[in-house]
Amino acid sequence: MIDDLLTTLAPRIAAFRRDIHAHPELAFDELRTSQKVAEHLAGLGLEVHRGIARTGVVARLRLGSSPRAIGLRADMDALPLSELNSFPHHSVNPGRMHACGHDGHTAMLLGAAEALCKLRDFDGTVYFIFQPAEEHEGGGRVMVEEGLFERFPMDMVFGLHNWPGMAAGSFGITEGPVMAGTDRFEVELTGRGGHAAMPHQAVDVVLAGSALVQALQSLVSRNTDPLDAAVVSVTRFHAGHADNVLPETAVLGGTVRSLNGELQDALEAGLRRVCSGIEATYRVGIDLRYERGYPPTCNASEPTAIAREVARHVAGEHRVLTTLPPSMGAEDFAYLAKVVPACYVWLGNGPGDGGCMLHSPHYDFNDEIIVTGIRYWVRLVGRALAP
Repeated sequence: MIDDLLTTLAPRIAAFRRDIHAHPELAFDELRTSQKVAEHLAGLGLEVHRGIARTGVVARLRLGSSPRAIGLRADMDALPLSELNSFPHHSVNPGRMHACGHDGHTAMLLGAAEALCKLRDFDGTVYFIFQPAEEHEGGGRVMVEEGLFERFPMDMVFGLHNWPGMAAGSFGITEGPVMAGTDRFEVELTGRGGHAAMPHQAVDVVLAGSALVQALQSLVSRNTDPLDAAVVSVTRFHAGHADNVLPETAVLGGTVRSLNGELQDALEAGLRRVCSGIEATYRVGIDLRYERGYPPTCNASEPTAIAREVARHVAGEHRVLTTLPPSMGAEDFAYLAKVVPACYVWLGNGPGDGGCMLHSPHYDFNDEIIVTGIRYWVRLVGRALAP
């Protein structure tokens, strides 16, 4: 029966996806997107709740008498990026683009909601969670802080993200850490400016900053177990404006990434220790601003086993990868997974030819995997809510 339903549903969902792609909106500003999502869900007769985390939408579908409940989550926001595609559904909003496939995630979950409303073959409660602000702004954290799980109690929560480079329609499902935690730092160095010909009369922040960049690499290469994944990247360094002037100040910044919380703590402590050493050695003043970001995303045992079983049924045994290494990218689904047992899966988007990779100005979601995504969500609900 689902096959017949998907024949007519998939083209409409693909059209919905392309409309969202053409009208991308940034974090907490997904006004048009959330409005269209809410209208679609209300049109299905679902109980719809709006305004959680400003633009978030949660819909409830309850069937039968079982007290079991699960959540299915999709993200809605776009990136501050100028699209370089020329197909008809390219972005009409300058400087904004769906370059990560959140348009596809939203559309597939809407399709699953519609299919489940029509099939009505499970016993329990499903919450469809449409989350704002995944990209950097932590919309998942805000939803949790504003009472997501108190208002909508659930036993497990599931997320899905397309993954370029994996065969279209295949799945990657790994227990344990799947995405890194990520923190940000900014270091301002203050010395004494002077003439480039007379460095002994100055306190050189460029030299001190250069030493700091190199010393920070020791946090991974010499202070972290080689079997623990971690990345410390200095991504910007700004100092001076003239060739013959030693600047008074310099600013550098970057990110710290790891796959477990204890290592995040150790890396922050190490960064502070290195800054103190550079400060003393080079006689500069250092102001370190360290901002904790997303925690690692970790898949729990039970929901991961369920997701694997369903994916094998949908895609076939050989198209479900269970030993993929974690990504050092970050994902704010982690905030949901810290509260409720969770599983976050990757759905293959295809080879990524022509630069069609995540966060690329040439990216586009592969509409051919919409059917697979909807089928997965529908079967997951039936399996997760089975007695």
